[in-house]
Amino acid sequence: PRAAGVGAMSRWERGREPRGAEAAAEYVEPAEPESPDQCLSLLPWDRFSAWLHCVCVVGFDLELGQAVEVIYPPHSSLTDKEKTNICYLSFPDSNSGCLGDTQFCFRFRQSPGRKVSLCCFLDQLDRDLPVYLKKDSAYYYGYVYFRQVRDKSLKRGYFQKSLVLISKLPYVHLFRTMLKQIAPEYFERSEAFLGAVCSDIDRWPPPVPGKVLQLPIMGVTMKLRIPTYRDKPGTTPIVQNMHQADAQISMALPTVHEVDLFRCFCPVFFHIQMLWELVLLGEPLVVMAPSPAESSETVLALVSCISPLKYCSDFRPYFTIHDSEFKEYTTRTQAPPSVILGVTNPFFAKTLQHWPHIIRIGDIKLPGEVPKQVKVKKLKNLKTLDSKPGVYTSYKPYLNKDEEIIKQLQKGVQQKRPTEAQSVILRRYFLELTESFIIPLERYVASLMPLQKCISPWKSPPQVRQFSQDDFMKTLEKAGPQLTSGLKGDWIGLYRHFLKSPNFDGWFRSRQKEMTQKLEALHLEALCNENLVFWSQKHTEVETVDLVLKLKNKLFQADREHLPVKTDTLKKLQTHINDIILALPDDLQDILLKTGT
Repeated sequence: PRAAGVGAMSRWERGREPRGAEAAAEYVEPAEPESPDQCLSLLPWDRFSAWLHCVCVVGFDLELGQAVEVIYPPHSSLTDKEKTNICYLSFPDSNSGCLGDTQFCFRFRQSPGRKVSLCCFLDQLDRDLPVYLKKDSAYYYGYVYFRQVRDKSLKRGYFQKSLVLISKLPYVHLFRTMLKQIAPEYFERSEAFLGAVCSDIDRWPPPVPGKVLQLPIMGVTMKLRIPTYRDKPGTTPIVQNMHQADAQISMALPTVHEVDLFRCFCPVFFHIQMLWELVLLGEPLVVMAPSPAESSETVLALVSCISPLKYCSDFRPYFTIHDSEFKEYTTRTQAPPSVILGVTNPFFAKTLQHWPHIIRIGDIKLPGEVPKQVKVKKLKNLKTLDSKPGVYTSYKPYLNKDEEIIKQLQKGVQQKRPTEAQSVILRRYFLELTESFIIPLERYVASLMPLQKCISPWKSPPQVRQFSQDDFMKTLEKAGPQLTSGLKGDWIGLYRHFLKSPNFDGWFRSRQKEMTQKLEALHLEALCNENLVFWSQKHTEVETVDLVLKLKNKLFQADREHLPVKTDTLKKLQTHINDIILALPDDLQDILLKTGT
């Protein structure tokens, strides 16, 4: 049963038991697109825009407060609202006391109505990504390197500045590594250096999933591989550090997007399974931390713990009282929204007192000794941000506690196992838990696919059958999570709760879209296998013209929606269209050859 579910998350047909010869045909990989290098025009800043929207420098002005001092490239567009959000989110709250250099990230809403350049090209790359790495068109990420040092020559006595990368891509580790390379030098050498950095980025290859990419930046070459949806979940192909013939220093990145999971979960070590449930169910969660570095890392770790399932609600690795959504998210007139917030301001301890689940963490330090058992704390005990670290909630987990993973990680602490190895163990644990939960859903949803024999070239493609909660629940007795997980508990209750969550809604919509596209592709193939010219000879000119227009629309749809159709099938259909047109009178031929869809 475990083998049947491996990779179950990437496509609806993977890891399924076949439903006999009548079952819909296997998934066909989409035709290979042109190489992204061909698709990407070589206008200045096009390559830069494939990775970043812009680079900002945020400084502190005594009269204005935080202000965007530089935006690079200069033509980059940001609305006033976006600039305001970037200003406030790029500086730690004053109570954080972050002296020296601090790195963190934030996420904010894109202003509506903005047009995205390179849209088609980036969409093509997006299709090959695992679902949890696909960009969200409504949000930007901000990756921050903040420096605060004493400087007696300045009125406030401190130099405070942030270098911020604004991007659609959730590649936390890549941009963190990049900032570590360029920010210290930028603070010494200022704006001309920033121009040189951006010129380097504008020479990068596009962010193609599955390829080993070499990204030179100011004398260092970062080598990395962006995952694809074809990768087996939980595996990371190793990028070898090749010897450079020239003077460039090469640095191989083990991941582009993962955070140090074990380090992030250390403060709440004994509650990892409960936190997995809360994230899976899309429950409102607040992470209260001493600094943006801790809050952002913990929020990202929480979101990633249900991978390869996509977390479909909003999440804010660092959230402030100045955020444009502050009122929307802190109102007491309605129930807290499905969102994960990372906060550092003590004010939130009062403002978010009514939230049902609060994680309080102190400074994240790796334990030198085995962590002590910590009970879940009652919400009424959370008075201020000075409350003891822990999880404050009245939530009762559906599943029994897995003592095995706790023992395994505790043993790792005793044996001084490297944190990277501990993170691998934890990531595998979360992956197996998520897959055990999702495989029964995958199996049931695959059964909603109409049979191949239902597809007729002369009728519209059949529709995917409706999801029935009762029918799904009946399948759990024989084909439930017990096949792949030894964990006991109220799995049925967990499923019932999950089916009402935004994560289920997002997952099911994605599956539905895939299956509908598959049916459209099979319908196209059925049309191609018919003798359409013979059909047209037996029908009136009006019916033939109608068929030609419908077939042209089919081709247009296949291209626009990137249907999983072989290139040969599309060529064959185009040949059919041309043959039908050539059999018509000359005047109709002229019109139809000029007509698009």
